[in-house]
Amino acid sequence: MQQYIIRRILLNVLVLFLVATMIFGALRIDSDNIVSKLRGQCAAGGNDEKQLQECDRITRLSLGLDGSVLSQYGDFMWDLVRFDLGHSAIGNKDPILDEIKERALVSVELGMLQIFVALLVALPVGIVSAIRQDTWIDYFLRAFSILLLGIPVFVLAVIVILLTGRYGDGTFLQDWLAPQGTYADFVDPFGWTRNESDPWQNIKNMFAPAVIGGLGTGAVIMRFLRSQMLEVLRQDYVRTAWAKGLRERVIIVRHALKNALIPVLTLVGILLGSIVSGNVVLENIFRLPGVGDYVVFKIAQTPDYPAVQGVVIVVALTLVFVNLMIDIAYGWLDPRIRYS
Repeated sequence: MQQYIIRRILLNVLVLFLVATMIFGALRIDSDNIVSKLRGQCAAGGNDEKQLQECDRITRLSLGLDGSVLSQYGDFMWDLVRFDLGHSAIGNKDPILDEIKERALVSVELGMLQIFVALLVALPVGIVSAIRQDTWIDYFLRAFSILLLGIPVFVLAVIVILLTGRYGDGTFLQDWLAPQGTYADFVDPFGWTRNESDPWQNIKNMFAPAVIGGLGTGAVIMRFLRSQMLEVLRQDYVRTAWAKGLRERVIIVRHALKNALIPVLTLVGILLGSIVSGNVVLENIFRLPGVGDYVVFKIAQTPDYPAVQGVVIVVALTLVFVNLMIDIAYGWLDPRIRYS
């Protein structure tokens, strides 16, 4: 098991190295255009040629674009090793890592709630659909999952807000749908509440985006789990369990479900990327002060490239770490994986 974990860690370190290299190159493909867009931050006082050149020099220095490409690459990697993501290029130019930390809890909470909702829906629905194959229950549940798969997250979110605003009262809309703040108003007068100040209100703020995002993810997991359960239920050891007269609940839970869940874990890891990208939209629609809303705000302004770059690096690191944990769990559930 130790050798298996070490191999997975080394592979994920290589993935992070490649991601960091791609991010480094992306910022430098069109660096002149980036510098010209950020020039106005220091050249607001006039358009003198010398002043513009000085502003370009200062901007390049702040973005780490001075010096040779190799020296820039070395400084970039050394900063990443020290967890230094630089400073924002706009506004107060605060450390990017500090800005992300302030909002990471919201995004992590939303992502975990979505996964919880997805599994809460997918596990019972997938199991029932498999053991009641080709019955009206199976057809209904499959049609329901296809419907959820066909509706984009942002469309479903807008529909929920419009219907609730049209037919729901103001109290329900305020409590259960949208804390009307922005990422800049982390503790704002409009109603955003942190966990420690009012956990119940926080859950109500998270309810709609968590359910909307979780249903779409759950539909994918449900269909995959159903196909895996059907495959496992046809195995010889399951037929032997039926022949021994074991109860259906024992066969389903102890013999079939455990083996069917192994590939589902991998699917959850793959879906994390979709959850992260979907949360960018959900946080912006529901005004949740998370990392997704933060990066949209930074792009909508004069593009704050260092901040966007920092968010991409943190998200990549998070996805790699979570997938590493899933790989370890995969090897624990199926010991044959360790020796492959």
